[in-house]
Amino acid sequence: MRKLIFFCFAAVLAFSLATSRAYAATDVTGVWTGTLQRPDGGGAFDLTFTFKQNGSTLTGTVTGGQGEPLTINNGKIEGDKISFSLAFNGATITDEGTVNGDEIKLNSKSNDGSFPAMSLTLKRAKPP
Repeated sequence: MRKLIFFCFAAVLAFSLATSRAYAATDVTGVWTGTLQRPDGGGAFDLTFTFKQNGSTLTGTVTGGQGEPLTINNGKIEGDKISFSLAFNGATITDEGTVNGDEIKLNSKSNDGSFPAMSLTLKRAKPP
């Protein structure tokens, strides 16, 4: 009976460790950069995302051509899925995407249609 209990405990422990490593592998804390093409054909501008991940909660800022940094709201990481929102010029912009190593593919849309839906690929910035 003791061997059976020990075996069950060992199996649960191994499963727990494997699950925690799977979630830890998608840590996005750090600086990420990308270039956003203007939908009106007016060129492009660079954006810098500074993410701070704590478990499944994501916080941070976005800086670029908009002036002051925008605060990330409602940020979440679940497995390789990332989502957050930004308030900009009275609109809420929702971003959802997928993390794949040092790359994040994002799809953005606004709540009121004032900004067209856009896609953006972010790359993890290398430390200096």
